[in-house]
Amino acid sequence: MEYSRPIYLDYNATTPVDPRVLDAMLPWFTEQFGNAASRTHLYGWEAADAVAHARQQVARLIGASEKEIIFTSGATEANNLALKGTFEALGAQKNHIVTVATEHKAVFDTCQHLEALGAEVTYLMPASDGLITLEQLENALRPDTLLVSVMYANNEIGVIQPIADIGRLCRERVIIFHTDATQAVGKIPVDVARDNIDLLSLSAHKLYGPKGIGALYVRKGIKLTAQLDGGRHERGLRSGTLNVPGIVGLGKACQLAGTSMLEEEKRLSILRDRLENEILNAVIDTHVNGNRTYRLPQTTNISFENVDGEALLMSFNRIAVSNGSACTSALIEPSYVLKALGVPDDLAHASVRFSLGRFTREADVEETIAHVRDVVERLRR
Repeated sequence: MEYSRPIYLDYNATTPVDPRVLDAMLPWFTEQFGNAASRTHLYGWEAADAVAHARQQVARLIGASEKEIIFTSGATEANNLALKGTFEALGAQKNHIVTVATEHKAVFDTCQHLEALGAEVTYLMPASDGLITLEQLENALRPDTLLVSVMYANNEIGVIQPIADIGRLCRERVIIFHTDATQAVGKIPVDVARDNIDLLSLSAHKLYGPKGIGALYVRKGIKLTAQLDGGRHERGLRSGTLNVPGIVGLGKACQLAGTSMLEEEKRLSILRDRLENEILNAVIDTHVNGNRTYRLPQTTNISFENVDGEALLMSFNRIAVSNGSACTSALIEPSYVLKALGVPDDLAHASVRFSLGRFTREADVEETIAHVRDVVERLRR
């Protein structure tokens, strides 16, 4: 018996590899399999050239120089390198870090690790719409503030923080500014110079590239201590044999995103708004979590009152959605992001993140609206 696969609306968790990205990667698994660190023969030269080209593609998407791009295994490693690397390099001089209570666990847990090593961390609480203010950040800064880390766009509610203003304030105060831009890069325009960013983390699998590859942008002049020893690859900041197929895939994904981003941003925001408005109109006692103006074009997080959250997700058998970050989906506690916004536990449990993407079509949205309405009505009865 064959079962139809559900409509995929969990693009914030991961994206499928674009066929054009896969085509670019395939030769580097087979006939062009050289080690990019092998500089004495053709195979190594080919691999090194491919890595250099991909580095340029990544840099171009975020307005950086290719010399400022360090390849990692993903955004989690990039976040760890940014935060731990900064603290280990400069923590003896200053040891205060400012971040936000709604950060991804890759930043949140790293900050807690640094606290155990002597760092003092201030966790800013956002307003009920998920945003922090410049005044709030400014009041938290101290003479010994070393680093500010603020997520560009939240993975659960899609809210976009005032990154350029935050970066400008940090630059004025000579404070290093890091942003986890994993959910933003490739979806909205990101420019490290415009936004005054010193360190930026990204991951390929959020923009139609492969899993297991990411990058950290390190502005020229920023000092970091490497977290991996053994070979001093990536200008001494990240040892380990380079994942050439993955790097090629990341580069191609960035190149494709740069050519289609504005069109996709417009198309997905229209589909997202239709999905959101139709659900709110068709299903009573529902509301959107997070700011509805400053957010990603493809993300909406909706709470459903008077419904058991577990039963709700289990009943969505025709759509693939989530109620939070994929990194915390095994936990039974309500979303810490929604709790930080003041959402009660019962509503946080019954909140669903719908995230659309490159392969979402109008028919998918229409079917999702009907399915959500039917499921919620049945559960409420």
